[in-house]
Amino acid sequence: MKVCMIGTGYVGLVSGTCFAEIGHEVICVDNDKHKIDVLVKGGIPIYEPGLDELVARNMKAGRLSFTTKTREGVDQSLFVFIAVGTPPKDDGEPDLSSIEQVAAEIGAAMRGYKIIVEKSTVPVQTGRWVRTVVERFNKHSADFDVASNPEFLREGSAIDDFLHPDRVVLGVESDRAEENLLELYKPIEAPKIVTDIASAELIKHASNSFLSTKISFINALSVICEKSGADVLRVAEGMGLDKRIGRAFLNAGAGFGGFCFPKDLKAFIGISAKLGYDFRLLKEVENINEEQMLRIVKKTEDLVWNLRDKKIGILGLAFKPNTDDMRFAPSIKIIRALEKEGASVKAYDPVATERAKMVMPDIEYCSNPYDVAEGADAVVLVTEWDEFKELDMRKIKTAMRQPVFVDGRNVFEPENMKKLGFIYTGIGR
Repeated sequence: MKVCMIGTGYVGLVSGTCFAEIGHEVICVDNDKHKIDVLVKGGIPIYEPGLDELVARNMKAGRLSFTTKTREGVDQSLFVFIAVGTPPKDDGEPDLSSIEQVAAEIGAAMRGYKIIVEKSTVPVQTGRWVRTVVERFNKHSADFDVASNPEFLREGSAIDDFLHPDRVVLGVESDRAEENLLELYKPIEAPKIVTDIASAELIKHASNSFLSTKISFINALSVICEKSGADVLRVAEGMGLDKRIGRAFLNAGAGFGGFCFPKDLKAFIGISAKLGYDFRLLKEVENINEEQMLRIVKKTEDLVWNLRDKKIGILGLAFKPNTDDMRFAPSIKIIRALEKEGASVKAYDPVATERAKMVMPDIEYCSNPYDVAEGADAVVLVTEWDEFKELDMRKIKTAMRQPVFVDGRNVFEPENMKKLGFIYTGIGR
């Protein structure tokens, strides 16, 4: 089947490439000429493990191509996916102007039946506006359907998430669209949930908000554990064995970040308010997450006394391992708070350094974790990259001015760290 994917960011590029991988003919469209030039030459503008090999293989097989021309993609395809950005505005609501622009371009380009699919994360009822805009610009009175197919891709494991998902959600408005979308996804072995468009749109925001709630719950619980002498890892294990709860996303840490959870949480709060409901629970989830990042700073301060003129090393900058994404990364809030208190910061991340420099050009960047520790009054682990688990901690301690280690992801065992001579603190332990 022929697919047009408009937008080649994390979602669009991974989804388009994976559609090609399962046998479809895909043309990816983006208005960023530089990005398309990079892709045509075999480069990858984002970091996602395994994506470069997948893109190269499908381009060579003739199943994957790239262009800046929307009309070219629309003309060649039955399915036209909208996977452009919906960044938050100052008030937290998603900016849907790119969705509107693309919908107008699709309407103007259509000459035959198309299934226009929302892939971007959008507020409930956006599908109605997509239909309205397409109709207004539908010069050739072409027949079309609008559908919603929310993505559930996690950066760092996005390819596997697409090819082996927990479920595929399809919001449709006609039998014709349903039949074609089910055929498109036939190679994917997963439950297919077919529903109305509004429900499909809502599933994405509801899912991410619920997962955010689990994370904030365990982070709030970690504070109780610290105050009572309990171990949050054991508590989470005991909770997680209950099938109604599950162990996933019950990992206490430095707070959640990335482009999905913080953005979708804030957007869902705004969506609810527009619909006349004050979603107070989600507001508190947001507050707890912000507080958790600052707790890392307070833990550091408690162990070094005064932060002014102290050297603080940061291990990990990306919002999670296996990605270079710095959007809403907890490291940003933590580092800015440390600097505000007068500390100087140096940091290391295996892949996110260049992107981090765009956000925080004023800190010192190191080429390895041991340079981060050199002369540091404290080292704070913010992102749990696998390579940090293999560090020579004796070498880290020897390099430090003070052996203070703040483990923001509970990577290390407290007793082992104390035996090595560290002044150690984790989260909820």
